[in-house]
Amino acid sequence: RYSSIEMAADLVGGGVVGALISKLQDIVIDVAIKNIYFKSDLESLVATLQSIKPKLLDIEKYNKELDRAENTKPYIDLLNKGKKLVQRCSTISSWNFVDRYRYSNKLIDYNADLLSFCQVKVQLEQSGDIKEILVKVNRVNEVLDHATGGSFVGGFGEDRELMDQVFGLDLPLEELKYIVLLKDSSVVLLSAPGGCGKTTLAKMLCRDPKIQDIYKMNIFFVTVSKMASITIIVQKLFQTKGYQRQFEKEDEALMQFKGFLEQQKGTGPILLVLDDVWPEGEPIIRKFKFNINGFKILVTSRSVLPSINKFTYILNPLKEQYAMSLFHHSAFPADSRSSYVPDPEIVKKIVENCNGFPLALIVVGQSLCGRPEVTWKITLDKWSKGQSILDSSSDLLDKLQTSVDALDEIKEKPDLKNCYLDLGSFPEDQRIPAIALHDMWVELYNLDAEDMYTYEYLEELAMRNLVTLMPTSIGASNLHDYCNGQYITQHDLLRELAIYLSNQEPIELRKRVILEITDNKLPKWWVEKEQEPINARLLSISTDEAFSLSLDSIQLPKVEVLILNSRTKNYSLPLFVQKPGQLKVLIIANYGGCPAELNNFSEVDYLSNLKRIRFEHVSISSLGTSLVKLSKLQKMSLIMCEIGKAFENCINIFPDLVETEIAYCADLVEFPVELCNIGHLKKLSITECNELSALPEALGALTSLEVLRLHSCTKLEGLPESIGNLYKLKSLDISDCVSMSKMPVRMGELCDLRTLCMSGCWGLSELPQSVEALHQPLKVICDDQTANLWRLLDYPPAKLELLVVEEAKNLNWLHRSL
Repeated sequence: RYSSIEMAADLVGGGVVGALISKLQDIVIDVAIKNIYFKSDLESLVATLQSIKPKLLDIEKYNKELDRAENTKPYIDLLNKGKKLVQRCSTISSWNFVDRYRYSNKLIDYNADLLSFCQVKVQLEQSGDIKEILVKVNRVNEVLDHATGGSFVGGFGEDRELMDQVFGLDLPLEELKYIVLLKDSSVVLLSAPGGCGKTTLAKMLCRDPKIQDIYKMNIFFVTVSKMASITIIVQKLFQTKGYQRQFEKEDEALMQFKGFLEQQKGTGPILLVLDDVWPEGEPIIRKFKFNINGFKILVTSRSVLPSINKFTYILNPLKEQYAMSLFHHSAFPADSRSSYVPDPEIVKKIVENCNGFPLALIVVGQSLCGRPEVTWKITLDKWSKGQSILDSSSDLLDKLQTSVDALDEIKEKPDLKNCYLDLGSFPEDQRIPAIALHDMWVELYNLDAEDMYTYEYLEELAMRNLVTLMPTSIGASNLHDYCNGQYITQHDLLRELAIYLSNQEPIELRKRVILEITDNKLPKWWVEKEQEPINARLLSISTDEAFSLSLDSIQLPKVEVLILNSRTKNYSLPLFVQKPGQLKVLIIANYGGCPAELNNFSEVDYLSNLKRIRFEHVSISSLGTSLVKLSKLQKMSLIMCEIGKAFENCINIFPDLVETEIAYCADLVEFPVELCNIGHLKKLSITECNELSALPEALGALTSLEVLRLHSCTKLEGLPESIGNLYKLKSLDISDCVSMSKMPVRMGELCDLRTLCMSGCWGLSELPQSVEALHQPLKVICDDQTANLWRLLDYPPAKLELLVVEEAKNLNWLHRSL
C-alpha cells in the first residue's frame, strides 16, 4: 500500500472548513514525519481528508448561499477535535508503548467517525437538491457511455445500482487512484475475494472526475473471466469503440489492437482495465503490456498475482458502519411498502453474519426486504443453530465456491483444497499458528517434514485471498523455520465456506468432522449415529465455557488428527476411541481466562500412537505421572502452558522425542534437565520464556541437536560451555536475549554451525576469539551493534555473511499483553 501522505495534493482553501482541513492536513503530515509510530494511521487520515473535502466545501458554499451557516458548525467541531487529537500524538514518546497503542486506536476511531459522520451528513444536506444530483449523475453516465461504447456498464439500471450501493469505498478509491496515477505503475492490481466489490471499485475509478480528465475517451474496460482468450478479449475491446472485428489468431488480434491504441495516444494517456483475471490468466496481462507512452493497465483479480507484486492494492471487506448502511439500503429501499420495522438487535446480528462482504449484505438484505417479522427471526434462528448464511443464496455460494474449486486445478499441490477446508477446524476470529497446520498436514497428506512445503501451500492460499498470512521476522525464515512465528487469519465468511463445503457429504463419509458445541447441545446426527462408525480422518470439537458433556458414545476409529478448542477450566479428553487407533496428531487449545486442567490425560489409551502434540494455554503438570507411554511421539509443542513437573519422567514417557517447542511459559524458571537425557532430540526451541535465566551444563549431552532457538528469553544470562559438544548444531537463535553478557569460549567448536541469529543482544560487548576458528560459511543475522563486533574479528570475509536487520517497529506484541 502506498503512503497517503505522499499522494496528498495541495488542498485549496474554501472558507472556514477549507482552512481547517488544510491546517489539519499540515499538522498530520508534520506529526507523521516526526513520529513514525503513527505514520500508517495518519496516512489514512490524510486520505480521508482528501476524499471528504470537496463534499464539505460544496455543503459550506450551499449553506452560505441559503444563509444557514449554523449548519456547518458540526463539521468545524469535528475537525477541531481531530486537530487536538493529532497534536496530542506529537507529544507521545517512542518508549511509551501503552500511550502509542491507545492513541493509535483513537486515530483509527476518529478516522472512522469522520468518514461515517460526513457520509451521513452530506447525504442529508444534499437531499433537498435531488434534481441537481440526478442531472449530474446522468451527465456522468452519458460521458462514460460515450467513452466506452456502453460496454462496461449494462445500461442505466446497473449504473444506478452502482451509484446507489456504494458504501465505504471513498478511501479505497483515493488510495487506488493514487497508485494508478503513480509514474512507474504501468500495471496495477486490485485484489480481493469474490463478492468484496473489486469490479465496483474499478468502475468507480473509471468514473472519477480526475481519471476522466486525464484519460478522457481512452478508457477501455473488459471482463476477462476464467476461460477468456486473447482473440475474444480484443474483439470486446474493439466493440467498446463501436467496431466489429473477428480474429483467428492471437498475434493478429494483439497487433491490430496495439495499432489502434497507437493511433489513440495522440489524444492523451490510455487506461485499460482487465476485470476478473484468474491466476491462469496472468500470461494474458503480459501480452497486453504494450510499449506505448502513457499506457497503463488496471487488473482486478481474486488472487494476488506475483508478476504485479509491486503495485498491488488489497480491498478489505466493509467495516461495520458501512456494512450496516449497505444492508439498510438493500433491505429497506425507499419504495418498500412493508410496515414491519425489525428489532435493531436482529438487524445487527444479521449484518454481523454477513462479515462485511458486500455481495452477502445485498443478497441477504434483498431476501428479507418486505418480509414479515417471523421471517427475520427464523433466518437468525437458523444461523444460530448452525445453518450457513451460504444457504441464503446460490449466487453467493457460487461466487465464493469457484475460488475454492479452482484449487483442484493446481496439480503440483494436489491436496491444496483439502488444506483450505481444514482451516474450518479452528475457532472463529482466532489466529491459526502455521506450525500447527504443518503438524497436521505432514501426517494427513504426507507433506515433506521440512516446513517450507507447508509454507508454500499457505502462500498459495494467501495469493488467492483465501487466507491472510501474517509476516514473521526475518530471523525465523533464515533459520529454516518457515512456519515458526507465522500465523494465518481467515475472514469469517471464508471460514464458514470451508465448513459448509466440508459438510456436504453424509456424516459417515466426511473426511473431516467439525463440531461446535454451545450450551451443551449436541447435533442431531451425533445421537442418530451413536452406534455407527464415522470414518473421518480429522475431528475438530469446539466447546464454550458451559461445556460439561461426555463425548464417549461416538465411534471414530480412523481419526488421525484431533483438534480440541476449549474455554473451560477443567477438560477431559473424549473417550470415543475404545482402543489404540490411528490418532497421530493431538492439538488442544484453550481460549479461556486461565490454563485448562487436563483431567484424564494419563488414562487415555488411544494416545499411544501419537506422533505430534500441541498444547496451548493448558496445565500439563500431570504429564509427568502419565501411565501412557508415548513411544512414537516425535514432536511436542507447549505454548503458554503451566509446565510444573511435566518433564520429570520424560525419558520413560516419550523416549524418542525429536523436536520440542516451549514458548510463553511463565513458570519455566529452570531448564528441565530431564530433556537432556533424550538423545534423539534434534530441535529445541525455548522462546519468550522471560523467567528462564540459565541453561545447565547437561545441555551438552544433546549431541544430536541441530537447531537451538532461545529467542526473547530476556533473563537468560548466557550459554553453557558444554555447547561446544553440539557438533551437529546448524542453527542457533539467541536474538533479543538482552541479558546475555558473553558468549561461551567453546563457540569455536561448533563445527557445523551455518546460521546464527543474534539481533537485540545488547548486553554483548565482545565475541570470543574462538569463533575465528569457524571457517565454514556462516550467516549471522544481527543488528548494527553486533555486526561491529564481528567486523573486529579475523573471520574469513568470503565465508561470513552479515545480514543486518532493523528493529521491527510494530505493536503486535502489545495486543497480547493488554
